[in-house]
Amino acid sequence: MSKQKIILDNKTILVTGSPGFIGANLVIRLLKELEGGTVVSLDNMNDYYDVSLKDWRLEQVEKAAESSPVKHVFVRGSIGDKSLVDGLFEKYHFDVVVNLAAQAGVRYSIDHPDAYIESNIIGFYNILEACRNFPVEHLVYASSSSVYGGNKKVPFSTDDMVDNPVSLYAATKKSNELLAHAYSKLYDIPSTGLRFFTVYGPAGRPDMFYYSATNNLAAGNRIQIFNYGNCKRDFTYIDDIIEGVYRVMQGAPERRTGDDGLPVPPYAIYNIGGGQPENLLDYIATLQKELVNAGILPADYDFEGHRELVGMQPGDVPVTYADSEALERDYGFTPEIGIREGLRLFAQWYKEYYK
Repeated sequence: MSKQKIILDNKTILVTGSPGFIGANLVIRLLKELEGGTVVSLDNMNDYYDVSLKDWRLEQVEKAAESSPVKHVFVRGSIGDKSLVDGLFEKYHFDVVVNLAAQAGVRYSIDHPDAYIESNIIGFYNILEACRNFPVEHLVYASSSSVYGGNKKVPFSTDDMVDNPVSLYAATKKSNELLAHAYSKLYDIPSTGLRFFTVYGPAGRPDMFYYSATNNLAAGNRIQIFNYGNCKRDFTYIDDIIEGVYRVMQGAPERRTGDDGLPVPPYAIYNIGGGQPENLLDYIATLQKELVNAGILPADYDFEGHRELVGMQPGDVPVTYADSEALERDYGFTPEIGIREGLRLFAQWYKEYYK
């Protein structure tokens, strides 16, 4: 698909879901990279996980802003608040919008469905409506590898059918893609959805396995390994995710008119994944090694005594594996950081943060 090149310097950019994990890292990248403009961060700072970690990330964003020519504004609020979203679009007239705000987590969606409808459906609708009423050059939004559900065919391609979600979270992300397509078609809004694959790294989400396992092992507790360890995940290091998002922001699907005189939807979907599925037991072994190297755990730690193999969890899938060829073709980018380097950087950060 042909792209409309977007120069991000001196633009006004909205990043929702900052200071979430991906959002904070993206804003820091923009503050370091751009030569001017305004970046507005929007997040409700909910307590889905430890808010002090979000506070820490926000501090890192504000430190980056001190030496940046880019103006940074943090707004505390929810994308589910329509009047707030509309007010921000009316005030700033954003050029580029990156919607990363979402209620995350597959297992949490089973017990807390309301949070997912509020943020992932209503909130995303509010963003789309605002992009319609205050036109933008490009809307980039987070989807998820979860949309592939129980697909048996690997690697997962964006050409695959994704009509069988196995969690409410996955269903809301598939809904985002459908809504974005409709708005792209009806209102000629250039939009790109990104299906992220198991993002990890320093200051990540504590509910993610590598982080919660580290917390448990450091506290002397046992860790549960699902599906008896027979899982493969396409782990993607945070810097690779940010590089992918940053490149995609600069290339919007081109607006064009079809044979019927109506807009051809300027709409695209990409996978961003490591492209190298790792066996869960290998991943855990690497994590354990790096936790010992970082001095978080002693060299003689009894890992076998702290591991429990258990069955599959509802909403989980045994394998995720991204076909990211389209991202490489259209944006010249392939994730590069392997789990050894990624987990080493996480372990070093963890030691520093919790010491």
